[in-house]
Amino acid sequence: MELQTTKNAPRNAAEILQSISRKIDLARDLVSKCQTGTSSVSDAELRLLVSQLEEVTKHIGEDLSSIPPSTFEDQNYVRVAVRSLSDEMQHACFRVAQSETEKQGEVETQPKQTEEAQLETDLYSVNVEVSMMSSNFSIESDSSGFSQSIGSILMKPRRMSRNSTGHQFGDQFVEPMYGTFYCPLLKKIMEDPVTTETGVTYERKAIAEWFNKFDKTGDFFCPTTGKKLSSRVLSTNMALKTTIEEWKDRNEAGRIKIARAALSLASSPTMVLEAIEELAQICKRKCFNKVQVCNIGILPKLVKLLGYKDRSVRSASLDLLRQLAEDDNDGKEMIANSMDLSILVRMLSSSHQATRKAALLLLLELSKSQSLCKKIGSVNGAMLVLISTKYNSTDSFAPAKATEILRNLESWPNNIKYMAENGYVEPLLNHLTEGNEEIKQEMATYLGEIYLDHDTQTYVAERAASSLMAMVQRGNGFMRTPGFKALARISTYHPNSKVLVEAGIVPLMIEEMFNRQISDDMMNSKAEAASILANIIDSGIDLEKIEVNSHGHTMASDYIVYNIVYMLGSSTPDELNINLIKILLCMTKSEKLMATIVSVLKENEGSYTLIELINNPEEELSLAAIKLLLTVSSHIGHMISERLCKTNGLPENLIQMGPSMDNQIMEKQAISAKFLDKLPHKNLTLNLAILNKGLIPDILHNIEQVQRSGTRSSKYGNTYLEGLTGILVRFTTTLYDPQIITVARKYNFTSVFTDLLTKASSDEVQRLSATGLKNLSAESVNLSKPPEMKKPKFMKVISLPQSLSFRSSSRKLKMPVCPVHRGACSSQNTFCLIDAKAVERLLGCLQHENAEVVEAALSALCTLLDDGVDVDKSLNVLNGSNAVQHVLNVVKDHREERLWQKSFWMIERFLARGGDDNSSSTSCISQDRLLHTALITAFHRGDGTTKQVAERILRHLNKMPQDSSSICIASMSTTL
Repeated sequence: MELQTTKNAPRNAAEILQSISRKIDLARDLVSKCQTGTSSVSDAELRLLVSQLEEVTKHIGEDLSSIPPSTFEDQNYVRVAVRSLSDEMQHACFRVAQSETEKQGEVETQPKQTEEAQLETDLYSVNVEVSMMSSNFSIESDSSGFSQSIGSILMKPRRMSRNSTGHQFGDQFVEPMYGTFYCPLLKKIMEDPVTTETGVTYERKAIAEWFNKFDKTGDFFCPTTGKKLSSRVLSTNMALKTTIEEWKDRNEAGRIKIARAALSLASSPTMVLEAIEELAQICKRKCFNKVQVCNIGILPKLVKLLGYKDRSVRSASLDLLRQLAEDDNDGKEMIANSMDLSILVRMLSSSHQATRKAALLLLLELSKSQSLCKKIGSVNGAMLVLISTKYNSTDSFAPAKATEILRNLESWPNNIKYMAENGYVEPLLNHLTEGNEEIKQEMATYLGEIYLDHDTQTYVAERAASSLMAMVQRGNGFMRTPGFKALARISTYHPNSKVLVEAGIVPLMIEEMFNRQISDDMMNSKAEAASILANIIDSGIDLEKIEVNSHGHTMASDYIVYNIVYMLGSSTPDELNINLIKILLCMTKSEKLMATIVSVLKENEGSYTLIELINNPEEELSLAAIKLLLTVSSHIGHMISERLCKTNGLPENLIQMGPSMDNQIMEKQAISAKFLDKLPHKNLTLNLAILNKGLIPDILHNIEQVQRSGTRSSKYGNTYLEGLTGILVRFTTTLYDPQIITVARKYNFTSVFTDLLTKASSDEVQRLSATGLKNLSAESVNLSKPPEMKKPKFMKVISLPQSLSFRSSSRKLKMPVCPVHRGACSSQNTFCLIDAKAVERLLGCLQHENAEVVEAALSALCTLLDDGVDVDKSLNVLNGSNAVQHVLNVVKDHREERLWQKSFWMIERFLARGGDDNSSSTSCISQDRLLHTALITAFHRGDGTTKQVAERILRHLNKMPQDSSSICIASMSTTL
């Protein structure tokens, strides 16, 4: 560059440069051969390569010496540098390091020490290793000399005489200082040199202060020459000022390289800190020096020092990086590209206060670049750490800086979303309420996507509701969509309902649902409005107090219910249908609205529509329809059952879907089974429809699969099993139908329910199983017939004359007879509880905590003591299982009157059938003091039936006088 820019460049400058370039390429090739593949190179070949390298180096030196001195004009420093390098290269001597020949074959330089020429090093070495060499350039020499002398290497150059050729710091050389650079008054290098009329140059500030010592009207003199001056006019010495600046620039370039070498070595914290301080001073003097520092490769070294063991070094490195980033966007980009910003974020949580402070300041500086805001915000955990620093720091400095950083990061919209996700919603709300339409749209979109904690949601609703409603009411399609989404998200948190209602959202949503006709929206606004209303109603808010229009209608008005049911239909979009059904489901929590909904479903085709939606391929819609039908089934169950049987694909579609391949039971399966269970059990039409569609095997298979696979423990497993069991119980209520009783026998319902009593993990399954056994056992009396007397088979084959017949031939073969039902019994054909061995299991259910399970078990056991059975034999069977004690425990453990009534009835049966066989039972009853207390309580406080039974038991126990007019036990049992 010097040769190209100088005015006195030699004519053959191009030839000189081309010659040097060619020889440098040759030298590079030779060095490469010496450094690689040495294991295959012999010593002789290696020495030849070294000799060639030495020769090429000398030729390069000769080319440098061919540049005429006049080329450099008054650039003495350049002339000295070129001459020094030329002499060094011409006298270079290379050798192979003896201790490393076999290992590396490294080539070392050994300059010849002659009296005629003292060699100098490169003034501004770019190679870091050069800084680590001693004056003889031997790689074998100890590098500790540099480490020990780093303080002197980095010290500022002292004054040199005009004739000095260079100033050596340790093993480095910097350009000498000239005496003309110094102010005669201050004895310091001048910044703004000015010349008086005597030709002497001073620092402007210093000479001005000298002149002020003299009276303005009196004489004044030159401080150096002592000559009288006639004028105070000072002229800037531009030549000297430029020379000083150039000298500073050159020396600072050298000092930057020396500092870089120190950072590369980093042998001690002191060395590193001195190097960083030197760089900081250099950068402080001139902005361009920061560019040089960044371009010379120091940034990666500073970034590497962020992991240095000494925390003072880490802190100083952060400070220097911040200084390099100040007022320089390019510098900011280079720093961000050189480092992993996650390291900087982690340092915000450092326990070292200086490091934490330096990290905050650096991140603050980087955040001033809009292009870097995206990169900073994308760092995992950055927002969380900054927000935590803002709110949780004990000092005042960190929160203030964290706030500034967060404010800068807002320039990238996605960062606002990240802040809100981490609990800092103020920026999002501010932009939503104060920004332009585009910003509002973006903020509303974010609000509809993020999930907020409960403490924040109400605050967001209070701040954002009005703005979002304005977007929905007056905005275009692009504005309305995110507005609806955000309001829907806010409404999912039930405590927000009050805020939204007070803001007037309900009339706006009703208007959208019932009256809006514009179809240019990018979304189905009716569906979104219905979703928001469903969320608000589900919160339990008083619908009577919410006015929806100027006509005085409220959310509890028939007007609203009729319109919602009217909107249901197959032509309505699925999403809207889903939300309309959700609204109706929420309304059913109110008794008044439930009555209105039931009335509307009876009057129009609403129930048909809901039943048809069961077959909809959209699972969420189908599930919603089933849930609503299940809810109203207790009011219009028979109507639903009849209409269900008239719909294609039903009821089989509600059953023919067992657990999936991975044994997962879905919500729709469980709710469908529960729905069929809750429809009136005695509806013969539905029962026959299920039977005729061949669904009984599917039901039994699914029950078995649920029990075998253990899916009862899944979320919907118990509900599914309860529904399937309830469907089986349906058939036990219509056993008068021949088809149904045949199916009950074929699949042995008695055995199925008996197994479910003990294998079920759900109270409801046990209750239903006991109920099914009760219904089956009630039919045993009618189904159990005396056994037919049959002749032996051989008597049918051989017919003997009457005179020759055996006397024993008149004897009939006897079949086993059930002692309770007085006929041939089995669990499968006559549903006998004795044969099914269900008595013990039912007695075990009496110990259950759930009163409904106990009541169902008592009802099943009572069938063994009804009229029509042999009560005495039945009591004997029950006594064998200690049934009396189980019943007494029911009276003791439960206070429900319905349980007492059934328990008292059984106790009375035991007492009424006295005798030796029941003496133990009678004794147990009479000695139970808790029973006596319960009987007295029931006598005083029970209803009519319970009081009568208690009174009769007290009479049996001689606790009350006998009443000759009391009705007989048989009549009483019939009444029960």
